[in-house]
Amino acid sequence: MKKQLWSWLIAVALALGVLSAPAYAGYTQTRYPIVLVHGLLGFDSIGPLDYWYGIPSALRDGGAQVYVAQVAAANSTEVRGEQLLTQVQQILAITGASKVNLIGHSHGGPTTRYVASVRPDLIASVTTIGGVNKGSKVADAYFGLLGTGTISSTLLNSIVGGTGQLIDFLSGGSGLSQNGAAAIWAQTSTDLARFNALHPEGVPSTACGEGAYQARGVYYFSWSGAQPYTNVFDILDPALALTSLAFGGEKNDGLVGSCSTHLGRVIRDDYGMNHLDEVNQTIGIVNIFETNPVTLFRQHANRLQGLGL
Repeated sequence: MKKQLWSWLIAVALALGVLSAPAYAGYTQTRYPIVLVHGLLGFDSIGPLDYWYGIPSALRDGGAQVYVAQVAAANSTEVRGEQLLTQVQQILAITGASKVNLIGHSHGGPTTRYVASVRPDLIASVTTIGGVNKGSKVADAYFGLLGTGTISSTLLNSIVGGTGQLIDFLSGGSGLSQNGAAAIWAQTSTDLARFNALHPEGVPSTACGEGAYQARGVYYFSWSGAQPYTNVFDILDPALALTSLAFGGEKNDGLVGSCSTHLGRVIRDDYGMNHLDEVNQTIGIVNIFETNPVTLFRQHANRLQGLGL
């Protein structure tokens, strides 16, 4: 009875984030630096708000070298990918490392994949989290409803691009080019089919299977959530519950279908998380009945360590 009670208390503590994966020195110390890559309208930090809330510090506490990339908040995968490639080369020059481990969220998924495809010699692993690897039905619906070249689409594309410019300014960016229409189009199933034909590494050949665990010397992983509404105190959850309607009952995290997130080795595609919970947003207000997302990142760093990455 006492043993069962302790097991229950530990499970609750893990869910609340009171406890995390083993905290001993070196638990997250990977061989190569970890580079975190944000998604659409993402950033490093804006004032007290971090996109990767509490994640970089948790990884560093366990010994990892962590860098947060700053690519365009809104632009095509290729443009963002070239921006990321430049930063990867700078990180390698600074650290003296020969490779990096890339971890991308949402549109950061294809962005990291682009770099690994064009310069596999610089990349040890790619991990996508809620990655829009085969397109999002939300983006498809956006163009399906508004079309292209219409007044409505032009206006909204301008708003997305302008928001990207504002985010770049507020986060201390360096004037990175922003393009709202290109950013949203890059996440449609049509454009991802084009992109995947050019950069197929790790992409499943079946609708909801796994891809190659390793391609051209790079290891591929993915995970995602499948619960659009997770916490009544998160003011953004209702919006994700609304966008989830675009999936017509298909398992999704509010913005990306679970099967679309698959890449390489699928760790799991049904965590009780929505698209923002996956990066511990908003400010750590996540599902208290699911493993804390920070713990998932720590566990994954340890997984990379075990593979010598």
